[in-house]
Amino acid sequence: MKDALLALDQGTTSTRAILHDAALTPRATAQVPLEQHYPSPGWVEHEPEEIWQATLAVLREALAAGGARAGDVAGIGITNQRETTVLWDRATGRAVHRAIVWQDRRTADHCARLRAEGAAEAITARTGLLCDPYFSATKLAWMLDNVAGARAAAERGDLAFGTVDSFVLWRLTGGRVHATDATNACRTMLYDIRRGDWDEELLRIFRIPRAVLPKIRDCASEFGTTDPALLGAAVPVRGIAGDQHAATLGQACFAPGMVKSTYGTGCFALLNTGDAPVVSRNRLLTTLAWQLGGQRTYALEGAIFIAGAAVQWLRDGLKLFSDAAESGPLAQRADPAQKVVFVPAFVGLGAPYWDAEARGAIFGLTRGTGPAEIARAALESVAFQTRDLIEAMEADWGAGGEGRVLRVDGGMVASDWTMQFLSDLLGAPVDRPEVRETTALGAAYLAGLQAGLLPPPGPAVAHWRLERRFTPRMARAEADARYALWKDAVQRVLTR
Repeated sequence: MKDALLALDQGTTSTRAILHDAALTPRATAQVPLEQHYPSPGWVEHEPEEIWQATLAVLREALAAGGARAGDVAGIGITNQRETTVLWDRATGRAVHRAIVWQDRRTADHCARLRAEGAAEAITARTGLLCDPYFSATKLAWMLDNVAGARAAAERGDLAFGTVDSFVLWRLTGGRVHATDATNACRTMLYDIRRGDWDEELLRIFRIPRAVLPKIRDCASEFGTTDPALLGAAVPVRGIAGDQHAATLGQACFAPGMVKSTYGTGCFALLNTGDAPVVSRNRLLTTLAWQLGGQRTYALEGAIFIAGAAVQWLRDGLKLFSDAAESGPLAQRADPAQKVVFVPAFVGLGAPYWDAEARGAIFGLTRGTGPAEIARAALESVAFQTRDLIEAMEADWGAGGEGRVLRVDGGMVASDWTMQFLSDLLGAPVDRPEVRETTALGAAYLAGLQAGLLPPPGPAVAHWRLERRFTPRMARAEADARYALWKDAVQRVLTR
């Protein structure tokens, strides 16, 4: 009986596969790191062929480690780094340029021109997004304008565009399927979140030929089957969702008002707003949570560009430690009297500031400042940015934050010190689940849902289990005073 579920989690810094059983219990994991390329300041790229080779490697390794064969798998669920843009040749499947990563800021001037021309209001009204280089549209336009012959080839229908899910799906299916799901489509700045389709006016604004676009499907859908030669048998691909949407499903945030925050390279908080989009007054994004059975569930999202990446910088750039897990114990040794504040605006600031030109800074340095104080400031910056998002969400949602709990996941939540400080700063409980790889869990859930092994979202879905709840210990006056230092520091790096 086919009852295994295979999740592919293609992230910013690694590609991972996790084999789950029909109860969504992880049984085997395989992971390969992904090299980052920085050809110019503010530019970030990935090599699509490296992503593809890693995809094959981890899928095969996870099956072998779990003692399973391709024929045992009821479905593959794909989840991916969103907004990262790939443009490839339909005949060869080869990308015409490195993938431009979501963090990349090379199109900041393009976005500024659109704002000056008055196009930003129409973009936000249709997409729920702000006109920012973060999203795919200007990245794709850059490729069409800067890769020799790309625009003409795209207009002939010879090229295909996609976020990473589309590229991987194309390769897995041997070039038979060019599709994406609604959650990835809604992050391109080309998708109307109310009509649920590509928007002709947006295609005109960004000068994107419709011929390059993938078909849009539900998150749980029949996306085709893998080429039998790849895994030993044809396996159906039955789920796709962008990483933050998959994590929202993995965290079982099924009721309006529930909120989760994922701490990976960046930090992304989503608040379920139900079947109606909520227009943000506080520079958050209106986005899809998921689309199932043709029905869209919406969310408010706050996006932080640098979270775990700040710890990576401490490790790889400053050489303060050799393992990211050492950051918490190092931070605990910091002098509590020092008020060091780190604004990690390496690639600008995301929500609620949206300043692409802001750059990082450390404030409050004294002669006594050392590695421990810098490490603590980096971890604290993640909590400060999360409070920025949660306060904006509460203001937009208007349903009151009393009794609200934040569900957290991602690599950084392993640090008890960081999660306790987060709870202290928010003045609210923070729940850490038993299964922390909730992004992959959500992808597996989608595949299981489409395969008929799992029920639709609701109380009957019991895959979420609490591992530990962190509750506030810090006095509110102290938490507010620390947050005020953060707000002051941010004002000093903003450029607009």
